[in-house]
Amino acid sequence: MTEPSYTVLSNYIDLLLDAVCAVDKQGRFQFVSAGAERIFGYKPQEMIGRSMLDFIHPDDQPLTLATAEQINKGTVKLDFENRYIRKDGSVVHLLWSARWSDDKQQRVAVARDISSLKLAQRRQAALYAIAEAAFAADDIDQLYQHIHQIIAGLMPMHSFAIARHDSQTGLSFGYNSTTETPLSKQTLTAELCKQVIDSGQSRLFYGPQQAAQSSGQRLTALVADLNALAVPLKTHSGIIGVLLVQNTVQAAAYSNADLEMLEFVATQVAVSIERKQMLARLKHHALYDQLTSLPNRELFQDRIHSALARAEREQFSLALLYVDLDKFKHINDSFGHNVGDEVLQIAAQRLQQAIRQTDTVARFGGDEFVVLLEQVANDSIALQLAEHVRQMLGQPFLINCQRLSIYPSIGVALYPEHGSVQNALIQQADAAMYQAKQAGGNKVVLSNNKLLLNHAAN
Repeated sequence: MTEPSYTVLSNYIDLLLDAVCAVDKQGRFQFVSAGAERIFGYKPQEMIGRSMLDFIHPDDQPLTLATAEQINKGTVKLDFENRYIRKDGSVVHLLWSARWSDDKQQRVAVARDISSLKLAQRRQAALYAIAEAAFAADDIDQLYQHIHQIIAGLMPMHSFAIARHDSQTGLSFGYNSTTETPLSKQTLTAELCKQVIDSGQSRLFYGPQQAAQSSGQRLTALVADLNALAVPLKTHSGIIGVLLVQNTVQAAAYSNADLEMLEFVATQVAVSIERKQMLARLKHHALYDQLTSLPNRELFQDRIHSALARAEREQFSLALLYVDLDKFKHINDSFGHNVGDEVLQIAAQRLQQAIRQTDTVARFGGDEFVVLLEQVANDSIALQLAEHVRQMLGQPFLINCQRLSIYPSIGVALYPEHGSVQNALIQQADAAMYQAKQAGGNKVVLSNNKLLLNHAAN
């Protein structure tokens, strides 16, 4: 019998770093070229006689068997892809060209290692996905969820977390897909993240079982009952956190390729998180009062516009309170602006405590606040809520061991009784507030000029 042509051909293909293989109809290797060792990690004699299923990645076995059946029937395949498990446990991506040989009753195939190409494609896809997520996410929490989905598509995982690090507040978990983790394991996870932040280096954590099975891996820490990757999130300003991916201890240990992929992704993630946080800070500065952290005039205008649209659509009433602190200038002049600022901060807190979660309080500037009360059944309810606000603000302010008494003047306007245009409604409430001040202050006045509640200032 002459030497099979593919055997002769393999001597030349071996120089091109490809592998030539022949399997029988049942899928057992009958010939493997010498160059195959570079691809599979096994010597040819270790593969001959064994089933190809012993080496194919479990997830790719059904498709490979179906394709093999087609080749057995005469179909020529030029671009079939699957994954094999190398001898060291790593995964290799292969591109196959194969055909059936009737005279030899064998499938003859040439395999090329395309792992580097696949890695580049995965990295490129991850880069695009993260950039798109950073653009599409409405806030940082939504970005974290997108990042979780992207990384879950790149590597196996049981849980995923993003730990954030700040020089002032320390370590905190901005995102954690597992909320029912025992406290002991949470403490361990936090400690592992701290190690990564302190060292600035990635960590690959194995339990004893994975370590024994993973010779040649980048073992950086041996921790019982742990199978995890932890990678620092680095920006030009330093380390801002850690990406943490964990799998079950029964699963295969993470590979160096997994670690390198997560490191690549972490670079893009860190930039996206930093950019999203910067935009969030800019948005907050633009829409919230810096002293009290309440919505400012611009954000309030948007809130009342939306509330009026809902009220018209759903046919309910709402109320607007315009609040001014009586004799606030005297506090500034007598005790200084620092005390005045603290009074405003306490007043803002009391206003938030006095209203419902569905309502909005905003600072319009100086000592003027506006409160939007949605779904108010009638004017009596609106006035009761306004009176509650007056009583809350009328309680003494204890600042620097000094007891200060400050009382509000409150004007009330109602929708639809006093108009449906937001600026007109604000003006009605503002005018009613000035009436309350002119009447001595510490009063609630409805915008129809009728003095409904009259509380003499103390």
